[in-house]
Amino acid sequence: MNRVDRFFEITARQSTVGTEIRGGLVTFIAMAYIIVLNPIILSSPKDVTGQSLNFAQVSATTALAAGTMTILFGLIARLPFAFAAGLGINSFLATTVVGELTWAEAMGLVVINGVIIVLLAVTGLRRLIFDAVPMQLKLAITAGIGLFILFIGLVDSGFIASTKLASPPVGLGAGGLGSLTTVPTLVFVLTLLLTGILVSRRVRGGILIGLVAGTVVAVVIEAIWHLGSATEKPGGWALSVPTLSGSPFAVPDLGLVGDFSLNSFSRIGVIAAVILIFTLVFANFFDAMGTMTGLSREAGLSDAQGTFPRLKSALIVEGAGAVVGGATSSSSNTVFIESGAGIEEGARTGLANLVTGVLFLAAMFVSPLASIVPTEVAAAALVIVGAMMVSHLRHIDLSEFSVALPVVLTVAVMPFSYSIANGIGVGFISWVVMRTAAGKVREISPLLWVVAVGFAIYFARTPLESLLGV
Repeated sequence: MNRVDRFFEITARQSTVGTEIRGGLVTFIAMAYIIVLNPIILSSPKDVTGQSLNFAQVSATTALAAGTMTILFGLIARLPFAFAAGLGINSFLATTVVGELTWAEAMGLVVINGVIIVLLAVTGLRRLIFDAVPMQLKLAITAGIGLFILFIGLVDSGFIASTKLASPPVGLGAGGLGSLTTVPTLVFVLTLLLTGILVSRRVRGGILIGLVAGTVVAVVIEAIWHLGSATEKPGGWALSVPTLSGSPFAVPDLGLVGDFSLNSFSRIGVIAAVILIFTLVFANFFDAMGTMTGLSREAGLSDAQGTFPRLKSALIVEGAGAVVGGATSSSSNTVFIESGAGIEEGARTGLANLVTGVLFLAAMFVSPLASIVPTEVAAAALVIVGAMMVSHLRHIDLSEFSVALPVVLTVAVMPFSYSIANGIGVGFISWVVMRTAAGKVREISPLLWVVAVGFAIYFARTPLESLLGV
C-alpha cells in the first residue's frame, strides 16, 4: 500500500485509498450511460453503402475503449480524469461523415485525427497553445463546462425539454410545456434535492449516497408501475430502465475491433477528407483541453497558470484515446466531463481511474447491471457538479468589459451550442478582438492569434466547403 500511495501520490494530494475508490465508483455511475447512448447514436444511421453498425458490438467496444483508456490515463498521467466516447464527435460522425463514407472509413479518419493530436502533444505545440490561454479564459472554460454539465443534466432528466418552437426553444418539463408530468423527472428532482442536501452538509460520499438512493427508488417505482422506456411508452425512462431481466451476464462481441479503413481519400478526394479531419482535430483538441482545464482546477491540482501535473503525458494519452476509439469503432475517446462527479466525491489521483476503468471493462460482461442506473438519477449528479464548477466565476475580475464579454460568451456558448469547442472558439476570437481594441494587444500571445484565426476558419467551414466545391 505504501508503494501504491507513493506512485499515485495519494497522501501528497490529501486523499485516501477509500476516497479514491469511492470517487472512481461515482465517476463510473455518472458515465455508465455512455454504454447505452453511444451505440444508440452510432448504430442508428446508415453509411454511404447502406450499412449500419451493430448496437451490441458498439456497446461492447464503447466499454472496452473507455476502460482501456481510463486505466492507461490513470497509470501514466495519474489524474482522476476518466475517458469515454466523446459525444460531440460521435454525433458529427453519425450526422455528417457517414453520409459520404463507410463506417470503417469514417473511423479511419478518427484514427488519423488521433495521430495528429498525439504528434502535436509530442512536439510540445499542444502545450504551448495551452500555456498561451490567459487565466481569465481558463476560468471561464471551467465555468462554461460546469454550465454545460448542468444543462446536460437538466435535459437528460426531462426537467428541461425542447418546445419544438422557434421561441421559446426550450421549456420546463416534457415537451417544454411548463409542467413536470413524468415520474422519472420527479425521481430526478428527489435525487437532486437529496444529493444537494448531503453535499451542502458535507456528508462524506454525499454524491454516491444520492446516486444509490435514487437508483433504489427508481427500481422500486419501476417494479410497481412498470413505466418502461420512453421510446415505447410516454412518461417512461429516458435511456436505461431500472430493472433486471434475464441473466445479468453477457459475452461481449468485439467484432468491430480493428474494423477501420484509410480509404476515405480515394472515395471523397483529398480536399474533402482533409476538411473532415481538420474539423475532427479542432473539436477533439479543444474539447479535451477545456475539459482537462476545468477538471484540474476543480480537483485543486492546477497552479496559478492553470497547469497541472504531467500535462504533456496527459495530452499525449488523450490523443491516443482518439486512435483507440477509431480503431474500435466506438468513436474518439476523450476526457469526460462527468469525471467531475468523482472529483467532487474526493478523487484526486489516477487510482480512481483504475476503479472506473475496471468497472467499464466489467460492464462488457455485465451490461444489464451497468444500465440499471437510470439517466434521470445520473443527471442529478451532473447538475450538482455543474453548479460547483460554475462557482469558479467568482475568481474572475469582470470590471473590464474587454474581459467580461469574452468570458460571458465562453460560458454561454458552450451549453447553448452543446459544444465545449464552440465556446472556446468564440471566447478566443472575442478575446483577441476585445483586448486589442482595449489597447492590450501586447498581452496577447501570437499563438492565441493563430488559434483564433483557426477557429474563424473552423466556424466558416461550411461556406468554405461550398466555395471549394467539396
